[in-house]
Amino acid sequence: MNESLQVSARESEVLAALGTGLSNAQIARRMQISIRTVEGHVSSLLRKYGVADRQALAARAGNVETVARPGDVSGLSRSRTSFVGRRAEVETVRAALVRARLVTLVGPGGVGKTRLAEVVTTAVAPEYRYGAAFVDLVPVRDGRLGHAVAAVLEVAEHADGQEAEAVVSRLCRGPSLLVLDNCEHLPDAVAEFVERVLAVSPTTILATSRERLGIPGELVHPIAPLPLGSDAEELFRDRAQLASQEGTHDAATVADLCSRLDGLPLAIELAAARSASLGATGLLTGLGDYLRLLAGGRGSVVRHRSLRGVIGWSHDLLTEEEQAVFRRLSVFVGDVDLAAVAAVSAVDAATAADVLGRLVDKSLLQRRGSSWRMLDTVRAFAAERLADDPEHAEVRRRYLRWAADLATDLAGRSAPAWHAEFDAVVGDLQAALAGHEQPDAEAHRLARTLGRLTIARGYLWQAPGWFCHAARCAPDAREATRDFASAADCAQIGNEVDRAFELRLAAADRAREGGDRNLWAGALAQAVDQAGRFAIAFRDEIPFERRRALLAEAVAAGDPQDPIVAARIACAAAWTATPSAMRPDAELAAAAVAAARAAGDPVLISASLDAMSLAAINDGRIADWHRLIVDRLAVLALLDPRRPDHAVEISDARGLSSLTAVAAADLPAARTAARLISDAELSGDSVYLAASKTVPVLVLSGDLDDAVRLAEDMWMGWLRAGRPWAYGVWLTMPLAALAHGLRGDAERVAVWRARSAEVGDPQSLGWRVLDPLVTFVDARLALRLGDLGQAAELAERARRLPATSWYRALARAAVVELTVAAGLPSAAADLAAAEADSAGNDWATATVLRAAGRLRGDAVALAGSAELWRRMGARFEHETTVELFGAG
Repeated sequence: MNESLQVSARESEVLAALGTGLSNAQIARRMQISIRTVEGHVSSLLRKYGVADRQALAARAGNVETVARPGDVSGLSRSRTSFVGRRAEVETVRAALVRARLVTLVGPGGVGKTRLAEVVTTAVAPEYRYGAAFVDLVPVRDGRLGHAVAAVLEVAEHADGQEAEAVVSRLCRGPSLLVLDNCEHLPDAVAEFVERVLAVSPTTILATSRERLGIPGELVHPIAPLPLGSDAEELFRDRAQLASQEGTHDAATVADLCSRLDGLPLAIELAAARSASLGATGLLTGLGDYLRLLAGGRGSVVRHRSLRGVIGWSHDLLTEEEQAVFRRLSVFVGDVDLAAVAAVSAVDAATAADVLGRLVDKSLLQRRGSSWRMLDTVRAFAAERLADDPEHAEVRRRYLRWAADLATDLAGRSAPAWHAEFDAVVGDLQAALAGHEQPDAEAHRLARTLGRLTIARGYLWQAPGWFCHAARCAPDAREATRDFASAADCAQIGNEVDRAFELRLAAADRAREGGDRNLWAGALAQAVDQAGRFAIAFRDEIPFERRRALLAEAVAAGDPQDPIVAARIACAAAWTATPSAMRPDAELAAAAVAAARAAGDPVLISASLDAMSLAAINDGRIADWHRLIVDRLAVLALLDPRRPDHAVEISDARGLSSLTAVAAADLPAARTAARLISDAELSGDSVYLAASKTVPVLVLSGDLDDAVRLAEDMWMGWLRAGRPWAYGVWLTMPLAALAHGLRGDAERVAVWRARSAEVGDPQSLGWRVLDPLVTFVDARLALRLGDLGQAAELAERARRLPATSWYRALARAAVVELTVAAGLPSAAADLAAAEADSAGNDWATATVLRAAGRLRGDAVALAGSAELWRRMGARFEHETTVELFGAG
């Protein structure tokens, strides 16, 4: 590797993975990050190495000796000014980090805590094998601490409140240093987070705050103002020299000035910035008057009042134009560009650029490339001035309009070009909505667009909330209905079916209140459709009587001549013909497809084809099922994944095609569906959802090593997401146990069985539907691990399985092979019954043939079994058949 290259730890990991031939999707699953993040790292590596393609990069992977350059600190920008004084304190803090795992630098605002932390972090970073990260908490608000840390560590976003779990998982890798800067406005959240990190990981934490965190084991290091007579004056001279290259300042005057500023570094720097125009004597005179004016003002700590005085005095030295822009800038919570300043400050771009330059010169703003940012203490002062000004409401209105325009612009761009900009401004887009909960056109536009952006960005857990916010700000009931429907769609994609159902009822209520009967009927029909289609994913199944009542209400409300209403009701009726969950009526489903095609709505066509395909597989009509799955997947080409109502169908079609392909043991179709799911990233920030649909395919295909790795990733991702109700995860748990068992690892089988017992409710519909799959797994494991004593009990379980169970054929076939191996008297009769059940299912047929060969010594049956396994691509079962019986 070229020693001059700046390759981060994460880039080194990606490069190493490229060297093993992994795809972006596989790297993302292995590293628990999004595919978008992987793509960004690959692009960066191509630029840094100056090569044209992935193959050339992969060739470089063998030369990677380390995963990070020593001393690199993620999230830390290099300071542009010298570090003055505090050399002894640097060594003291370094020593403290050796003695304690939590060191907190405590002192008043502006005393230099952050700068000291930066210097110490840079000095000690090479001592931490797993790196260092510097997290600025200034822009972070309640509930977003985990998100801020996760962003610096490049941990994929998760459900609200669950980012901290993902961070903890990342920090458990090994010794690292985490710096939490400016903790004072989030004391409880920081304390809780730090305690959790220290309890389970080897991480060392360096914090800066205006008060101690109050955690056992915390080593508090007070940071005092710079000592007078040395460092304070040196800092003033250094910064004054930056402000003006002309002349020097009288030592006594500088000493007096620093004394009046209490040696506070920020106060000294603000004063030094003005020295070019006023000189030290002029500064001393003006500051002295101002400090006397503020004597006894707000704040219990004298140094705090001094800092407020310095900022206030600097503010009063501004022109009226500068003051206006200064206070208006306080609405922004993150970095701001020139266009934003001009829009919110109501000045033209040239004026904005001029004023920004002057504010930077006076140290009231920081310039960061092509953007600007206020220090938190300065912004708080500016916000107070704005709150007292009559223009406050109008500035907030311009801020809202700017945010809505920016969001609309981002939504119109092609992905992923807008992703980085969205991530940079999302804090301001959200802040602009604060306080807007009533009907308002601009707030509604921003909230709805935020919902669309978050779902398109893959932030599934955030999107429903923004659409609900949009509904509260909607100008009329019709728009509110649409927003609630979009919120329901997003919740459904995130597998929050209970929430989605309630949101659809909320949409129906708003439509009814607005007098739109067709919209009312459509929302009710969608609720009924969802309760039938996704019944196994509900925590509490929606009773059949309630579904029928809602359908009757929809029929009574809507106009049957309206094509959309007719199609929606027809689809809901197909799922509500019988009390049995997941049992759509085949004839009604066909009628629903016809109605959807007549309406010309691809979303409705997809939904109705779902009903038809499920009816087909339930009836064992495999050929029809194949055709309908292909038809439904073809419809997806007409859908836009950026629209929530379209995205929910895309997600369901791909996910269900994978699940039903596994149930039918159609491995080629299952592999195709799994690839679509991985490539599409529709699971967004819930990457465990995509993993849950891929693991079963890997297990049946015999890719056992990949299966157990991905299953563990799925489990950890699901835990980090807050253990949401997720049917796909439960389905994968027994198959993960099977993968370990086929590898001969009985200990890990027990682990996965314990996990299933921990999260499962045997009385729930979802677990009852899974019973045939569990029976299949138990029988296959018993045979593989030689536990033939289970044969009689499993045979009885298999006989009781409903004839309509998805996995019944697999279960009956696996159990009969076990009974044959165990020599049960019922083996011959069980084999005859299983032969009838296996028709149309290649996996079950191959298993029955192998059982028949074992029972009768039938070489032809054994050869047929081996050939079927080979044709399906079930490598482990094929090899097992060949090994055990010498077939094939």
